[in-house]
Amino acid sequence: MPPLPSSLLNQRLGVSLKPLFLFTHSSLAPRKFQIPRQLISESPKTFSSLSSVQSSTTDTGSRSSGTGGGRSGALSPSPVVEEVHRIDVNPPKGTRDFPPEDMRLRNWLFNHFREVSWLFGFEEVDYPVLESEALFIRKAGEEIRDQLYCFEDRGNRRVALRPELTPSLARLVIQKGKSLSFPLKWFAVGQCWRYERMTRGRRREHYQWNMDILGIPEVTAEAELISSIVTFFKRIGITEADVGFKVSSRKVLQEVLRCYSVPENLFGKVCIIIDKIEKIPIDEIKRELNATGLLEEAIEELLQILSIKSLTELEEILGGAGEAIADLKQLFSLAEKFGYSEWIQFDASVVRGLAYYTGIVFEGFDREGKLRAICGGGRYDRLLSTFGGDDVPACGFGFGDAVIMELLKEKGLLPELSLEVDNIVCALDKDLEGVAATVATKLREKGQSVDLVLESKPLKWVFKRAARTNAQRLILVGNTEWQKGMVVVKILSSGEQYEIKLDELE
Repeated sequence: MPPLPSSLLNQRLGVSLKPLFLFTHSSLAPRKFQIPRQLISESPKTFSSLSSVQSSTTDTGSRSSGTGGGRSGALSPSPVVEEVHRIDVNPPKGTRDFPPEDMRLRNWLFNHFREVSWLFGFEEVDYPVLESEALFIRKAGEEIRDQLYCFEDRGNRRVALRPELTPSLARLVIQKGKSLSFPLKWFAVGQCWRYERMTRGRRREHYQWNMDILGIPEVTAEAELISSIVTFFKRIGITEADVGFKVSSRKVLQEVLRCYSVPENLFGKVCIIIDKIEKIPIDEIKRELNATGLLEEAIEELLQILSIKSLTELEEILGGAGEAIADLKQLFSLAEKFGYSEWIQFDASVVRGLAYYTGIVFEGFDREGKLRAICGGGRYDRLLSTFGGDDVPACGFGFGDAVIMELLKEKGLLPELSLEVDNIVCALDKDLEGVAATVATKLREKGQSVDLVLESKPLKWVFKRAARTNAQRLILVGNTEWQKGMVVVKILSSGEQYEIKLDELE
């Protein structure tokens, strides 16, 4: 048993001598209010049933009293109580609560997002969760268009909960205009909403980490972004054996379609269809491509190109003079300099499902193939002009929180995070609660976390609380010690205990 403050003995004695009263006389016994049997309902709608009975009883009394025969001192009818419905305590489908244990994991993940962004010299920004619907209505065929949470507000404006962050970034860049100094390196961690079919790692509400570089036309920008994601993976224990990046360029498709004189305005629609290759049967892909006006010959060659997994093979087919090959070769060369060449591979089928991508595109994937894409991004040099702004070379990526958490669970890499406080402060006498508050305030002013016991509790409870919160120290304010201007400090890891003056407490 650890040594205790002398004042604690008096406290324990006081607790054990609580008066006990036995009510034997009928005048002292609590009175029971008898509810008439006819007012008791066996159904769960007790309140509404009671109200209706009271109402009918009052009506009957009024009728029987005749004119002027009622009692002047009669009680007025009770107000009608609305029926109480038990609410569904689960969050809306596709959304999540974050109790403390989950919030600790979320903060851990988001801190890594922010620390990696800081390591790469990015500045944090954020945008409204509620945006104009027009910001996300770009081109028919995009999956995102049909997944919007959108409505008309009271000002008759069409608005939507943001499904992604890049359009909001574009809007802000246009708004700031010439006041901005390029290049911009911005990042955000924000909540996004999509009404979509839920699968493992896919929710209707999720958080997304975005990093974007604006003002750099060279492939060095894409290389830097992939490097930042690899850095993040390494920090949380993910290796190249767990995750890889599929890399391609939309310019590959442009060159193929140009050979068949496919109009430029069909390019985005074709990319959106091709992005479904791993989601729907290949015959359905062919039917959708045919519906855009592509000839059978063009479709067959396009699908053949998309099956290529080697940059060398692609170069043999397209030749080495095109922009697509040059960009990709430069990216793979930079990957060696950055030190992540073993993480990336060429895959011509990667085009990404958003219409605004214009060049290199990439996706992070689970090598075991159990999960959907972990992250994805690419170059979007012509996004700003779709909103009436001047185009700026730009690229970026989005990284959701749901899939990476599933991967970390799969690999057994989720950390065990528990509540931790520096101190628990407890008054051993109710008269000393103000002193305990002073002790807590002084420690908090010094940057230490304090769990102040706010009500009278036995010391056994306080020790259990200290264990649950992983407190480092227990500080007890007792009468005997406080008369000397001192408090008791107990180091919980070693059991060391000592008295110290309040002014000397660090």
